[in-house]
Amino acid sequence: MLGFSSMTMGCAQSVQGSAQPVAAATVEQPAGPPQVGTASYYARHFNGRRMANGSRFDPSSDTIAHRTLPFGTVVRVTNLHNGLSATGTVTDRGPWTRGRIVDLSPRIARDIDMIRSGVARVEVVPVVEVAEAAD
Repeated sequence: MLGFSSMTMGCAQSVQGSAQPVAAATVEQPAGPPQVGTASYYARHFNGRRMANGSRFDPSSDTIAHRTLPFGTVVRVTNLHNGLSATGTVTDRGPWTRGRIVDLSPRIARDIDMIRSGVARVEVVPVVEVAEAAD
């Protein structure tokens, strides 16, 4: 009897262990009002410098500088000239140039195709990622 119960326990464990988790899709939902204005991107001489949150700037990161949004806020930036969007995280303060609402890492600037122009009119929307139930 003891042998039978240990055999069935082993089977029960293997059945439980074989269940595969279902990956949930995420959808970005606006978490605040949009802002429209001019964006620029970090110049090369900022590479490796400390940001306001204490970490060092990496041009391939998803860094966004904003004057008032809390650090860690995920933001969707849309280039209003071409409709391209990218998502980044507020990890720095700025921009300190009059008339600008965000500074972007070069990677984000490339993603929304504003490298050549250097500045772009953008819409900035804080977002949250919400898990979407599987069908």
